[in-house]
Amino acid sequence: MMTALPIALVTGANRGLGQSIALALARSGHRVVAGHRPGSDISETLSSIADMGGEAEAIAIDLADVAGIRSAAASLDGLLAQRWSSSHLDVLVNNAGVGVFGGVEAVSAEDFDVQLDTNLRGTFFLIQALLPLLDGGGHVINVSTSLTRHVSPETALYAASKAAVEALSRTLAGELGPRGIRVNTLAPGPAATDFNGGAMRDSGDMRAWIAERTALGRVADPADIADAVAALASRHMRWVTGERIEVSGGAFL
Repeated sequence: MMTALPIALVTGANRGLGQSIALALARSGHRVVAGHRPGSDISETLSSIADMGGEAEAIAIDLADVAGIRSAAASLDGLLAQRWSSSHLDVLVNNAGVGVFGGVEAVSAEDFDVQLDTNLRGTFFLIQALLPLLDGGGHVINVSTSLTRHVSPETALYAASKAAVEALSRTLAGELGPRGIRVNTLAPGPAATDFNGGAMRDSGDMRAWIAERTALGRVADPADIADAVAALASRHMRWVTGERIEVSGGAFL
């Protein structure tokens, strides 16, 4: 009897690192639900997965809206039943996030709320809403940052929001373990994506400066991070929970 392919939901899958993660999971044999912000274009991700012979569906999720998260969770339940005759989500990758950067005196209360609403509150309430689908073997992978370990100018608020996600992950690993749900954090280092306006992707000077301070001598490609997520999501890592795994090439050791 053939075992059904696992199903993974990736948030922020319409572009950048999230898109790379969705493609890596599809290549590793997952059926993918590509989460994206309402109104954003998810067609490139879906067509790329189809071109490689994979299966994918899309779902719009506004992580800053708790009511919207709960509505999206209900929609996902119906989508899994209709598309794949399933009531189980094997992997949830909480990748979507926002970065508000600036010195401590430049950050406003509005900036603070935007950062925490998506990166922390959205992550928490999406996990909460999807617990019935994750029960009995689900795996939550929360994407953090190497900035929770090392320091960089004007990143205090962003780093703090991700440090909170790491603490949340460890606590939930203990709380949800008896339900068969694993929770881990994957912390990327500097990568050439469109995050923060594509600074590390587009600035050769910045990439060179970071490369000099990275053990493996370069800035990451999105695929370097995405392949690590796919590896963590695999059955080979089935006995790993409550861990923070940094994928930075040895940046700022």
